[in-house]
Amino acid sequence: MKIGDKLVKVNETITINSYDNGYMVEVSGEDKEGNNWSTAKIICTNMDQVYQTLRDWAELPNND
Repeated sequence: MKIGDKLVKVNETITINSYDNGYMVEVSGEDKEGNNWSTAKIICTNMDQVYQTLRDWAELPNND
């Protein structure tokens, strides 16, 4: 799953949590309706997935 599947605009902050069996990338922003604030939590099993999620986040517009 990609951040863009859940959000259309993202906050400037992203959080990466490390667990014994993987990672969780968390970012807030505007949902698909464009007016509700939402938090996307993406589970990644390896660092390649974390890097891809970071790239996806960087390509989305910010909530300036």
